[in-house]
Amino acid sequence: MAFDGITVAAVVKELKDNLLSGRIYKIAQPEKDELLLTIKTADGGQKRLFLSAEASLPLVYLTGSNKQAPMTAPGFCMLLRKHLQNGRITDITQPGLERIIQLHIEHLDEMGDLCKKTLAIEIMGKHSNIIFLSDENKIIDSIKHISGMVSSVREVLPGRDYFIPGADQKQNPLLTDEASFKALITGKAQPIYKALYTSYTGLSPVISQEICHAAHLDADCSSAVFAESPDGADLISGLYRSFSAVMDSVKQGCFSPVIIYETGKPVEFSAITLSSWPEENCRHFSSISEVLELYYAQKNQISRIRQKSSDLRRIVQTALERNVKKYDLQVRQLKDTEKREKYRIYGELLNTYGYGVEPGASSMEALNYYTGEMITIPLEPQLSTSENAKKYFEKYNKLKRTFEALTALTKEVQDEITHLQSVQTSLSIALQEEDLVQIKEELIESGYIRRKGKQKKISFKSVPFHYISCDGDDIYVGKNNYQNDEITFSLAAGNDWWFHAKGIPGSHVVLKCGNKTPSDAAFEEAARLAAYYSSGREQQKLEVDYLQKKNVKKPGGSKPGFVVYYTNYSMMIDTDISGIRKAD
Repeated sequence: MAFDGITVAAVVKELKDNLLSGRIYKIAQPEKDELLLTIKTADGGQKRLFLSAEASLPLVYLTGSNKQAPMTAPGFCMLLRKHLQNGRITDITQPGLERIIQLHIEHLDEMGDLCKKTLAIEIMGKHSNIIFLSDENKIIDSIKHISGMVSSVREVLPGRDYFIPGADQKQNPLLTDEASFKALITGKAQPIYKALYTSYTGLSPVISQEICHAAHLDADCSSAVFAESPDGADLISGLYRSFSAVMDSVKQGCFSPVIIYETGKPVEFSAITLSSWPEENCRHFSSISEVLELYYAQKNQISRIRQKSSDLRRIVQTALERNVKKYDLQVRQLKDTEKREKYRIYGELLNTYGYGVEPGASSMEALNYYTGEMITIPLEPQLSTSENAKKYFEKYNKLKRTFEALTALTKEVQDEITHLQSVQTSLSIALQEEDLVQIKEELIESGYIRRKGKQKKISFKSVPFHYISCDGDDIYVGKNNYQNDEITFSLAAGNDWWFHAKGIPGSHVVLKCGNKTPSDAAFEEAARLAAYYSSGREQQKLEVDYLQKKNVKKPGGSKPGFVVYYTNYSMMIDTDISGIRKAD
């Protein structure tokens, strides 16, 4: 989801409600593209404003958390402290529906004269910046310097005039009327939603699709439908009404921040309600800052862990591919041993009926007393009947030995593939660095990673996921194979219920219930967790096995997380865990 102009408008309203007339108490620059302003508000409270111009994640929101600042402040931070320390925020504005927030600040200079400055935060993807401006709209400095060699559109350097790039390329949606709207949209041969966001400032594809949905139009339908359809005039009028309703909400400051979840993951956010999504996928908030902080924290966490786990994932993938190739080769070799029984039968029949074969014969017909059918047995003419029988028995014994050896080896390789797939699943659900430490230790003990020098076995800090069922009972979910063994054979009692996605790698899930019988709803919650924390989590529905823990067994010498069970119940369940309460 883009940090669009409507989201910026919601942020500006929230900042106005909280920060107007507040004084800037502290200024920190935790990262090269970030600022953290601590502001003493007019009512005597204190707020923190987080500003980020990072190309991949530009953000502005109020936050309750703090970040460690470097011992030596960067030059831009020192400049802001010199000018803005104890400055008073007089206004917070947004030009049109641009993705720009301007903090207007007044302060006293060295001579005690009142001065006015502006801090402009531009939320524009890779072009994002934080720019410090004089009262004459001159650039004093910026957190990123952009020279003419980098951008031919605008230089962002001290002393240059400040202007908004590309402001004349799109229309301001807050100032449009019905006639200009109809002319603009019908004049573009594009899908309707694309015509909206390419024509008006501050509209993202998601908001444009929402406007189309509210107007009961297919967002992907070409805007040519307005000219070609008999009721085209009514359709474009309906689209304008939907568009105007959104703009009226922005003008009036009526926002309904929401995060959209799919299978427990945040996939979209918006400053206004998205009626195109089912209500059960929506989580509503009273604060746009809370939405931004939560949404991007979760997205950031997933992205950061994927980066940190890249080496482990590569090791597992390489080992998995190698074992799969080995398994395929062994299966082909096993198939070649299927004819061993035929050679044994040939040898037996030659010993039984071979006395009547003429010397030098190339074949013999005999009754197969196992099936009652006549078969033809190929012979080597230069060998006697007994020598031919001996040769067939030798072939049989060789293939039998090969079959027995390959059966054991194939089982080992198959178990190794299953184990590696379970490690892959563990990596996919890891959320903390501590989770990766435990998975790495498992790979070390399995021989896939060599322990460095005299490095000791790593002590674990990671703990299983902990949820609370609708009955108030504890539900534990193993994050990896060590934790799967822990919750199944140490934490769970015999009468507790155990869940696992059927036939695929996944977490062990334990529903603690004491001696009582859980409700159907609690069973379904535990099953959803087992489905979600498995390799099939992207599917809409999965089959989940469940049984009492006392019926789950671990074979001696088996890999971590491996269990067997023979009597169980099963249910088909979806993978949406958004309604299940997580323990604090």
